Amino acid sequence: MTNNFIESEERRELRKAVRDFTKSFGPEYFLACAREGRKTDELWAGAAKNGYVGVNIPEEYGGGGGNLGDLAAVLEEMAAAGAPLLMLVVSPAIVGTIITEFGTDEQKQRWLPGIADGSARYAFAITESDAGSNSHKIVTTAYRTEDGGWRLTGNKIYISGVDEATHILVVARTEDAKTGNLQPALFMVPTDSAGLVRNEIEMGLTLPEKQFTLFFDDLQLPYDALVGSEDAAIAQLFAGLIPERIMGASMALGSARLAVEKAVAYAKERKVFKDTPIGAHQAIAHPLAEIHMEIEAARLMTQKAAALLAEGDHMGAGEAANFAKYLAGEVSVKAVDQAVQTHGGNGLTLEYGLVDMVTSSRLGRIAPVSREMVLNFVSQFSLGLPKSY
Repeated sequence: MTNNFIESEERRELRKAVRDFTKSFGPEYFLACAREGRKTDELWAGAAKNGYVGVNIPEEYGGGGGNLGDLAAVLEEMAAAGAPLLMLVVSPAIVGTIITEFGTDEQKQRWLPGIADGSARYAFAITESDAGSNSHKIVTTAYRTEDGGWRLTGNKIYISGVDEATHILVVARTEDAKTGNLQPALFMVPTDSAGLVRNEIEMGLTLPEKQFTLFFDDLQLPYDALVGSEDAAIAQLFAGLIPERIMGASMALGSARLAVEKAVAYAKERKVFKDTPIGAHQAIAHPLAEIHMEIEAARLMTQKAAALLAEGDHMGAGEAANFAKYLAGEVSVKAVDQAVQTHGGNGLTLEYGLVDMVTSSRLGRIAPVSREMVLNFVSQFSLGLPKSY
C-alpha cells in the first residue's frame, strides 16, 4: 500500500532486493536466452525461491500475502534490471488473482500453491483473430457434456508462454450465451490436453517467451475446470484484466528506466567537442530530463491503480489502470527512442543493448490493450463523451 504518495519501507526494500537479485543475471543472460531459444528457468526459479513470484498469493497457499502492488514492483524492478519475466503478468497476476477471488476452496488448493512456489506457470487466453479488441465477439464456446463436464471448441491467438505453462485459463462462452454481450466462462485447460493444438507465431520481439495460436477441437474438460461461476459475467474477467494493465504498465516503466539509465551513463562519458561530455548539451539533457519526469508521473499512476485495487475500488482501479498503461506505454517508446538517439550510431549496435528494446518497447502501446482503446475508454467513461464504435 502507499501512504502520501510514498511507498512503504517494506515495498522499497522489496524493490531493492529484486533489483539486486535480477542484476546477478542481467540483460546479457536475458537476451542470450531469447536469442538461443532457451527459457529463463534459472531466473524464474531464483525469483520463486526468494518469494517474488508468489508475493501476491495469500499466505495460506504458500504465498507472500501481499497485494498486486507488490507484484507490480517486482516486475518493474526486473525490467529495470534488463530481465523482465512476461509470465509474471500472466500467471500470478491474471490467473492468480482470478482464482483467488473466484475459485472454489478446492481450486485454490489445487492451483495457487504452484504459483506461490513457482513450480507451475499458467497462461491466459482471451484474444481471438476475429475479435481483436472487441471481446464481445469471442466465439470460443464451451458445451455441456452428458457426464456433467465440458466440451471446448474455438481458437485463440497471441497467447504468451503456452510452452512454459501447465494450464491455460481460457475465456469462452457457454452454448446458451453464444450471441450478444460477452458473459465469460473461464476454464483451466491442461496444456497436454487431447484436442489442443498450438502453433508458434514468428515474432520480431527478442523475448524468451513465445506467442502461440491455439485451436480447441472438441477438447474435453471435467466439470470442475470451470473457475468460478457461469453467471459471474464480466466482473470475473475484469478481476484479471485490471491486474494485467497494471503489470503491463510496470513492465513498460522498468524498460523506460533502463533505457534512460543507459542514455545517461553514455551521455556522461561520451565526448565529441573538446572535453565536454555530450550530456552537458541541452539537446541531449533536456529530452532525458523530460522523459524522467514522465516516467515518475506514470509510476505514480501505476501505484495509485494498485492501491485502489488493494482497497477494493475496482471502478477506480480500472480507470487508473488504463491511465497507467497508456502513460507507461508511451513513455517507454519515447525513452528507448531517445536513448538510441543519444547513442547515435552506437544505439543500433548489439553491444549497447538498445536495438532489441526498440521492438519490445512497442509492445506497451499495443498490449494488453491498445492505446487507441484506452483513449476510447477515457473519452467515454472519464469524460462522458458519446461512444464512437
